[in-house]
Amino acid sequence: MQMLKNAAQEGMLGAVKQPAHQSVYEGLRDQILFGELAPGQPVTIQGLTQQLGAGMTPVREALRRLIANGALVMLGNRRVCVPVLTESCIKELDFMRKSLEPQLARWASTKMNPQHLMILGSHDDALNAAIAGGDIHNYLLENYQFHAALYTIADAPIVAATVDRLWLRFGPSLRVVCGRYGTMNLPDKHADLLRALADGNADAAERAIKEDIEQGMTQIRAALSDAQPHGRFD
Repeated sequence: MQMLKNAAQEGMLGAVKQPAHQSVYEGLRDQILFGELAPGQPVTIQGLTQQLGAGMTPVREALRRLIANGALVMLGNRRVCVPVLTESCIKELDFMRKSLEPQLARWASTKMNPQHLMILGSHDDALNAAIAGGDIHNYLLENYQFHAALYTIADAPIVAATVDRLWLRFGPSLRVVCGRYGTMNLPDKHADLLRALADGNADAAERAIKEDIEQGMTQIRAALSDAQPHGRFD
């Protein structure tokens, strides 16, 4: 996935400078993914160029890509915002996630080795530390990286890329969940998943991911419903 880089590739590339449009895209993408841009919060293109220290052209290119992926919507007057999820959007995301992510977990379980388990365990340890410390940013970061690492292990890049785009859609709303309920009340099915992966139990790994998705999407639905004036959204 986007944030996971091949160490050997990094070494070979060395000091090769990343194109400006790619750096801007990745920086803005991370702001969306980890909730630094809140759903419904408008920002101007000019404001983004100042914030990111980039020219107008790479910012526009980054916005074009993110709008195409549904992570941003254009409001007019050179403003964009992260869309607020509707109930119908949540239903679709829930369906897509449950259709794809459990299969990735199943495939990953057949390729698991001690090094993979160590990487996943390291992310989960960091995630648990973030929960205990009330560190929302690192919770969101490590939660994403845990799933990204798992889906990379599955070695199904087309499916994993599709899932990554889904995370761009609901990632900002996870920040809303954290803001409303705090980190200590966040569900964590990763321990069940890690046990299943260590045992090579594909059925249990698939089940743990489904339960993880169910809990997360239920909390997103509740948080967004609470945020509406009449306690519901259409």
